[in-house]
Amino acid sequence: MPSLPTGPHIVLASASPRRLELLQQIGIRALVHPVDIDESPLSRESPVDLALRLALEKARCCRGDMMQQGTELPVLGSDTVVDIDGEVLGKPADAEQAVAMLTKLSGKTHDVHTAVAVICADEEFSTISTSQVEFAALSVRVIQAYVGTGEPMDKAGAYAIQGIASQFIKSLQGSYSGVMGLPLFETASLLALCDIKTL
Repeated sequence: MPSLPTGPHIVLASASPRRLELLQQIGIRALVHPVDIDESPLSRESPVDLALRLALEKARCCRGDMMQQGTELPVLGSDTVVDIDGEVLGKPADAEQAVAMLTKLSGKTHDVHTAVAVICADEEFSTISTSQVEFAALSVRVIQAYVGTGEPMDKAGAYAIQGIASQFIKSLQGSYSGVMGLPLFETASLLALCDIKTL
């Protein structure tokens, strides 16, 4: 009986341990190769368009690096944008910014857009998952205590749904994995276009 290949299936253009864990959850082995791009929104760019553009830019940048190294593996890029009333909340630069973001989210419903882009054999595929997340009303003390844990500091919108902040979520409509940073249904669908099966 032939042995199955044990190398990576794809290259993940992200340093996010959450995205790597989610890929592993569906049986995908990934070589991690984060890229550094300018994530600033363009003038009048919608949150959805921003997420899609950044996912594609990350994948393209990573693909270029891989081609230089002689690696032909498909590349996956992803980007998550937290959108409250059309305003994009990125990763907080400091504790003060994290407090301000969580104060905006408190007691309200916001959108989380996570785009996925896959490049294989010079073909590009991309899609987006949008979920609605309702936050409970948070007191100043709770917000400050949460920020004090350090969890919000590298998260879009200053919270991690799979972490301590799970207790703040009153309701979720959409994709839990998408809010975490990689919508698995959409990801598996794109990988299938590159003949990469998750089962």
